[in-house]
Parts: sequence; structure tokens; C-alpha cells
Amino acid sequence: MSNYNNISKAYLYAEKEPTAAQMEGFVKFLSGKYEREISVQWVKSREFPGGFRLEVGNDVYDWSKEGKFEQLREKLSYLAKHSDDVIPLMKETVHSWTPSAIAREVGTVLTVGDGIATVEGLENATYGEILIFTDGIRGMVMELRRDEVGCILFSEESPILEGSSVYRTGKTAGIPVGDNFVGRVINPLGEPIDERGPIEAKEYYSIEHPAPGIIARQSVNRPLETGILAIDSMFPIGRGQRELIIGDRQTGKTAIALDTITNQKGKDVICIYVAIGQKASSIAQMVNNLRNKGAMDYTIIVNASASDAAPIQYIAPYAGCSLAEYFMNNGQDVLIIYDDLSKHAIAYRSLSLLLDRSPGREAYPGDVFYLHSRLLERAAQLSDEYGGGSITALPIVETQAGDVSAYIPTNIISITDGQIFLESGLFFEGQRPAVNVGLSVSRVGGDAQTKAMKKATGTLRLDLAQFREMEVFTQFSSDLDDSTKNQLLYGKGLMRVLRQKQYSPYSGAEEVILLVCALGRLFIPIPEKEINKVSEEILNYFKKNRPDLSDRINGSDTLSDELRKEIIDTASEYLAKRK
Repeated sequence: MSNYNNISKAYLYAEKEPTAAQMEGFVKFLSGKYEREISVQWVKSREFPGGFRLEVGNDVYDWSKEGKFEQLREKLSYLAKHSDDVIPLMKETVHSWTPSAIAREVGTVLTVGDGIATVEGLENATYGEILIFTDGIRGMVMELRRDEVGCILFSEESPILEGSSVYRTGKTAGIPVGDNFVGRVINPLGEPIDERGPIEAKEYYSIEHPAPGIIARQSVNRPLETGILAIDSMFPIGRGQRELIIGDRQTGKTAIALDTITNQKGKDVICIYVAIGQKASSIAQMVNNLRNKGAMDYTIIVNASASDAAPIQYIAPYAGCSLAEYFMNNGQDVLIIYDDLSKHAIAYRSLSLLLDRSPGREAYPGDVFYLHSRLLERAAQLSDEYGGGSITALPIVETQAGDVSAYIPTNIISITDGQIFLESGLFFEGQRPAVNVGLSVSRVGGDAQTKAMKKATGTLRLDLAQFREMEVFTQFSSDLDDSTKNQLLYGKGLMRVLRQKQYSPYSGAEEVILLVCALGRLFIPIPEKEINKVSEEILNYFKKNRPDLSDRINGSDTLSDELRKEIIDTASEYLAKRK
């Protein structure tokens, strides 16, 4: 609460001096409001024609034309957001509305620069509250001190000067949400940036929101298929999971995320892609690719580009998560991608240093772990009593020279339910996606796989680990026995089968067929360079000649020995004809 114990006088700014009766009314109103005797002093001012302005400490009662109009505008804005039949209500409000004696707490700008403003006089301001500066520029309270508050600015700061007024809104920073945002490109404030006109919102969600509690959650047990064989077979992702994608620059992290979005077509999953600190040209190209694949029909892009200020980049993932929560709370499944949280941490570090917070390791503030934990904990699989919706989070983190032990990567690894590590060496060898089998893990594991996929995967990870180990030892030897040669050919065949072009996701049945063929050692006689071509030919052969097998795989609770034999026999039949 504001400390008004030292305030005994209010100032009334008006063109004409009030009458004795009016002055008595002001004194009575203020004394009742602040529970102490407060005198009123008139100050002649021509700034408020047809009205007045009453100041009590930091509280302002603006009864000028502009002040009354601002109250009416806020009332109409509220009706527009919370009413279905807006026009009649607005007309009735305009005709019958009378202004209220509402105090607005006003502060003064002390310093401004680099997207940061320090303000004094807002004793009741709360963390995350929106403040209004000169020319309607909005900011958010981010630092609370004894005599001042630190605020981040969401717009160009040049109109704001030292000594200018700042108004509290009493509203927490948030974003408009609704079904109409699907298919659009917006900024973290919820404003469209795709030149397709305004978006009609349904509700308003705070960007910071507590994560669902334990009671509201249930275990992750439904797969969210990426369509990428290497991931779905060995590091499955479940709906409600948080799986980190980590690797050096230019190793295919974003490609995995976009493939996962593309693979959700027709699966009733809303996708949200949050771009942080990327080039506008890259985002434009990505939107075109998704639109060409038909993926924009169920996707929302939240873009805080490299040219945007650090405060916009800071709020971007929270705004995207609030959008995701709107759909989750309506019982829908959501996939959200944060690309990437390394740049998000850097933006937060910049803001923290500008706010004079104490730097810690790598100059990050002490609460940098909480920065991402409170974001990623909002991903969940809700229980049926809470609607059964889910948010699956795929955060992306960039490493330097493959160092997963750096500060931000280790923080996020400890928060998430597993990680997919992409290795530069594999990428440049042509193994794409360049998934390192040894360092990657999914802590949900087989719970997020269909039974058919779980059985088809079999000993894949173990076989690949043995192959990598054998490959290292045999590179120094030229004389190998037949068994070792076959084992090497088998391992190379597995690695080749796991190669996959971007925007070419496999269906669940296709992944099972390829795994059964590869683990059945059918690719050993085939030259290594032809394996990917042969894989496509086998899938086309199944599609043309045995479509029933795909239906049986999809509809089966498990992969029976009989079904496995039919797959191997059909593939062998094609390979025999191919010769």
C-alpha cells in the first residue's frame, strides 16, 4: 500500500476557483477515501478546460475531457473483448455512461535508454504490471526497488523524456488469444505482422501464468510423432513432454522442429513456432515453406526478430506459451517450439545488466534458471477432469563447439524430459538428421510409443552403439574377417536408413516397415549409397501391392511375429524382383 501518512494536502488544478460548497465536497471525499484529514489547495491552470485534475500524492483524479474520454475508451475496449454482441452494448454504454472518481497512480521518469526506464512515485506498482508512458508507449515493471521501479519498454523510447509522467494500468502484461490467431504471423504483443488485417481475439491471457499443478496433470502416454525415423524409434516424444533439441549452429535443429510441425497435418494438433532473434528473411522463407506444405492451416508464428528490442525478445516465449495454454485449456493438443532459448537468455542478460542486477556466472543474473523453468513447466498433459489438453514443448538451444556443459545448456537439460543432441561431425558426414545416439535420450521412452513401434525398434540403439565402437577400432585394420565385415555393413546400413530429407516425414506404418527391414538385415547386400533409394522403393511397393499391411500395423496393438514375417517376406519379394 502507498504510504499516505505524510500527505495532508491535495492540489486541485482548474481554470476557475471552486466554490466553498465544491471545496467542502472535495475535502469530504478525500478524507473518506484516505481515512485522514486532507486539505485541498486550488492551483489555477488552463490545461484542463471544462474539467479539473486532483492530485493526492501519486494518485491523480483526472476529470478533464481527456480523462473522462480515457475512462470511456477503456470501458468500450473491455466490452469488445468480453462480449459477443458488442455493438448494441457499446451504443447503450455511450448513451448511459457516467465517469467514476477513479484514482490513477502517476509516476515520473527518472532515466530512460536502451529499452529501460526507471520511474519514481509508483509505490503500488506490481511485478509484470503494464505502465503507460508518453504517446501511449507501453512498458512492463520488471524491477521493484525501495524508491523506484525498473521498467522494460515495448516500443520506440524516443518520445519518453526524463520528468515525463507514467501511469499505472493495474493490468498484468498479457496477450490476446483466440482461434482466429491460427494461420497468422504475430509479434509477442499479439499484433499481426503478416499484412492480413486485424485479428479478432476471444480472450486475454497473462503472459506469466503458474504451471499446472500435480493434480491437474496425468502421465505422458500418447505419442507425438515427428515423422523422423531416428527420433520416433529411439527418442520418442509424447504429448505433454519437454524434449530439448541441442547442437551447434547449422546442424539442423530448426529443420527437425519444422519437420515435426509438417508431420502434424491432419492430427488435430495446433502448432506454435516462437522465433527469437532470427532474421526477418529467414522467418519469411519458413512461413512460405510451411504454407506450401499446408502446415500454416494449423500453425501460429510468434516472431521477435533480431531487429526487435531485447524486451520484445524477452517476452516472446511467454506470450507464445499463453497462446498455447488457451488451446490446451479448451481440450486441444498443442506443439510449441522455442527457437531458440540461447538468444532468449542473452536478451534477458542484457535487460538484467541494464537494470543494475548483480551478474553471476557468464554475466547471467542469479535467476536465469527460473527464467526457463517457469516457462517449460507450463508444458503438461492435463488430466481428463481438466479437459485432457496438452502442451508439448520443443525448446532449442545452441551450443558452442559441442559444449553441452555450458551454463544455459546444462540448466535446460536439467529442466527438460530428455534431449536430442545434433553433432557437427555427423552433419558434415551427410548423416542428417545428425542425431548423436549416445548423448540423446528421452526420459519418457517407450511410454510415448505405439506398441508396434516399440517392438519394431528392438535392439536398434544397442546395434548402433556397437557399430560406432567397432568402426573406431577397425579403422586401423585392413584385414577383417567376414563376420566383422557383415557387422560393419549392417551398421552402415542402419545409419543410411536413418538418413532422411527435410519435409519428408514418414507415417507410423512406414517407420515400422523400414525398422523391420533394417533390423532384419535385408539391406546388407545393397550398396551403401543406394540404401535410401531402395528404402523409398520398398515403401512404394508396400503402398501399391500391400496397403492392407499398413492398415494392420496402424490398427494393431502390437507387432506380432506373423506381421513381422509378412513385412520381411514382402520386402524380400521386392528385392528379389529388383535384382
